[in-house]
Amino acid sequence: MSVWSRLYAIVDAGVAARAGWTPPDLARAYLDGGARLVQLRAWGVDAATQLGWCQEIVRLAAPLGARVIVNDRCDLALMAGADGVHLGQHDLPIEAARRLLGSTALIGVSTHNAQQVDAAVRQPVSYLAIGPVYDTRTKDTGHAAVGLEAVRRTSAVVGTRPVVAIGGITLATAPDVIAAGAASVALIADLLVGGDPACRVREYVDALGGS
Repeated sequence: MSVWSRLYAIVDAGVAARAGWTPPDLARAYLDGGARLVQLRAWGVDAATQLGWCQEIVRLAAPLGARVIVNDRCDLALMAGADGVHLGQHDLPIEAARRLLGSTALIGVSTHNAQQVDAAVRQPVSYLAIGPVYDTRTKDTGHAAVGLEAVRRTSAVVGTRPVVAIGGITLATAPDVIAAGAASVALIADLLVGGDPACRVREYVDALGGS
């Protein structure tokens, strides 16, 4: 899939459990709705369980040409045959992840300010995430909302690499975030609004003009 997906659907194991979903079943719903870029995030879950979830999600995504990213865990991404990994500021160094995963893997990094963006663009990353764009209760980031101006600035300095905007984005605000220069909007909690994740994803796909 050569075109970067406008919707970046994050399957957070904790959020999924509170809504009554297993991560693979929630990923299936997102894929059924049209998501073609999915991340598994499972903090605090044992490695064996995470690996099983990764393998199942990769199996579901493969026939659709969808891409699967694993949060933090390069080892699990490798073993499950996922497309890449997403790293935070305090995770494995980007260059080490690139050596482990190879030149074609997708490697993303979270950034929260201009200094982190400027450092990341000098690294072998595939995409940069910037946020939180708006205030969010899904994750205690420890960072203030950066707003659309940070999305604009980041998109101006990353060159051809996609910018993924995350944090407090809703169906109402997602088009504004894309208009500010983001290639994708990353969603967690808002994809569960209404209780029908596949339908909610379809709403996003329609609003953003494609998956």
